[in-house]
Amino acid sequence: MALLENKVAFVSGGGSGIGRAVAEAYAREGAKVVVSDINVEHGEETVNSIKENGGEAFFVKGDSSSASDNKHMVEVTVSKYGRLDIACNNAGMGGPAKPTGEYEPADWDRVIALNLNGVFYACRYQLEQMEKNGGGSIVNIASIHGQVAAPLSPAYTASKHAVVGLTKNIAVEYAQKNIRCNAVGPGYIETALLKDNLNKEMMQAVAAKSAMNRLGTAEEIAELVVFLNSDKSSFTTGSYIIADGGYTAV
Repeated sequence: MALLENKVAFVSGGGSGIGRAVAEAYAREGAKVVVSDINVEHGEETVNSIKENGGEAFFVKGDSSSASDNKHMVEVTVSKYGRLDIACNNAGMGGPAKPTGEYEPADWDRVIALNLNGVFYACRYQLEQMEKNGGGSIVNIASIHGQVAAPLSPAYTASKHAVVGLTKNIAVEYAQKNIRCNAVGPGYIETALLKDNLNKEMMQAVAAKSAMNRLGTAEEIAELVVFLNSDKSSFTTGSYIIADGGYTAV
C-alpha cells in the first residue's frame, strides 16, 4: 500500500522546484493533491504532470502571503475532497542581497510576509480543519538558514529561524490532538531559481560548501517530506530535519 493512500494533501508553491517535486511525490504515494501557486501556468503544469502519470490533482491560485487566500485554499480543498490530511507549506522567497544596516524596510516586510506570515496563515487554517478531521500532519519548509546565518540575507535568515520556532510551538500545542508538525531545512538544491541566478563557477562553489560536494535535488527533499507526512514517522513531531549534504556538519 502506498504511504499516503486515501490522503488529501496540499502544497503551496507547487508550481516549481521543491514544491512541484513534493506534489508529484504525494501523488505517487496515493494522495489526492491540491497544488497552489501564485503562477497559474506553473501550477497547472504540475497538475498536468501528476494527471499524466495517473495521479489525481487540481490547482488553486493563491497568494501565500495573504491570510484570506490561505483560508480560501483550505476551503476549496475541503469543498473538493471533504477533508485535509497533510500539508507542505513551501512557498517562499530569498529577497535582495544587502547587509542588515542597508536593508530596505519594504524588502524586509515583503520577505517576512511570505516566508513567515504566510506559513503562520497556512498553519492557522490547516490546523483548524485538521482538528475537525481528527488529525493530520504538516511539514513547513524552512532552510539550513533556520540554523545558520545567510550573510546579506537578514530577512530570509530571520524568517526561516522563525518558521522553525513556529513549527515547534504547533507541535507541542497539537501533539495530543493527533496533529504532527515538523520542519525541513534544505541545503542548496539544484532548482531553476539557483540556475537562473548563478553561473557554472558559482554553482560549483556553492556545491563545494557541502561535505558531499554536490547540490541536492528537489526530489531528495520531497522524499523526506513524504516520510514526515506519512505514518512511518508517527512518533516524530516538533523536529527540524536538515537535508544539506553535510553543509552544517562542518
